[in-house]
Amino acid sequence: MTRIICVAGTRPNYMKIKAVMEALEQRGAECVLVHTGQHYDYAMNELFFKELRIRRPDQHLGVGSGTHAEQTGRAMLAFDPIVAALRPDIVVVDGDDNSTLACALVATKAGQLVAHVEAGPRSGDWSMPEEVNRVVVDSISDVLLVPSEDAFANLRAEGYRQDKMHLVGNVSLDTLLANLDRARARPVLDSLGVPRGGFALVTLHRPSNVDSHDTLGGLLRALAELAQELPVVFPVHPRTRAKMIQDLPHGVLAVDPLGYLDFVALQDAAAVVLTDSGGVQAETTMLGVPCLTLRDNTEWPVTISKGTNQLVGRDPFRIMAAARKLIECPPPPRRPALWDGRASQRVAEVLLSGHGLRSGSK
Repeated sequence: MTRIICVAGTRPNYMKIKAVMEALEQRGAECVLVHTGQHYDYAMNELFFKELRIRRPDQHLGVGSGTHAEQTGRAMLAFDPIVAALRPDIVVVDGDDNSTLACALVATKAGQLVAHVEAGPRSGDWSMPEEVNRVVVDSISDVLLVPSEDAFANLRAEGYRQDKMHLVGNVSLDTLLANLDRARARPVLDSLGVPRGGFALVTLHRPSNVDSHDTLGGLLRALAELAQELPVVFPVHPRTRAKMIQDLPHGVLAVDPLGYLDFVALQDAAAVVLTDSGGVQAETTMLGVPCLTLRDNTEWPVTISKGTNQLVGRDPFRIMAAARKLIECPPPPRRPALWDGRASQRVAEVLLSGHGLRSGSK
């Protein structure tokens, strides 16, 4: 039996690893779930495991918060004896967080095969820690499981061997599709008092958007203007709440961070979504919902060329002009190739058919 360690530590990666583990176990693999604990509060941890029906982790590293170096170092120290004891056939890491980097480093130094789910996205913005993580993890992984054609092109341009790269699709969207009916049945729209198709949804958490009072103030002014035209629902990330020094404008409904199902329900029902999250860009494209990305770059350009996303930066006037246009004339729904709910099955096929086990040379 093939033994595979599956690593996750943050909310976006719970969704990815859930689908991958299920596909692997359906094919007879032994999966050991390692939760690093990089996200550890209730809304980002136990609630997501419960809603997504993820089994309890086999190992919990308890990394917690801290600087990037602290999180990475603690995860490496905690993961090293697990790899040594289990001697897995493959270690699967996903996404681009510090846990992904730490566990990939430990595994590759121990001589274990490393498979990276969501390999290849690039924003070109080296001020983002996620960009550093994803580039480094790709460089030390044996199997690169690629979510989109543009990500595949990135890896090809960087000189990766063809036999290491496998275009599989976006596994987090497998989880979204599998839970969409459950999400739509949630009463969150009624509890918030917003109509389907008649509100805007906002997420903000990137340091480049919330750490500067001037930048955050400009974004809040844009929300205030948008709220004069339709209700704005704003689940406030803890990082963002800590940086806010002013009250939210009238018409902006601030709520605590939401569980997975409630947030999917809001995305699915929104007239427009404004975000700085890469995951939300992909999810709104999957749902066919107009999205405005409040950044100057994106690691998911395919959501622009093949989806419903637009880059609008941080200028309040540009944001409002784009929002009005999308509300009046939303783009037609489009999905990139292989974003079909079967990406995790393709991952399992790659890893267990011999492609993964044969990719031994770095």
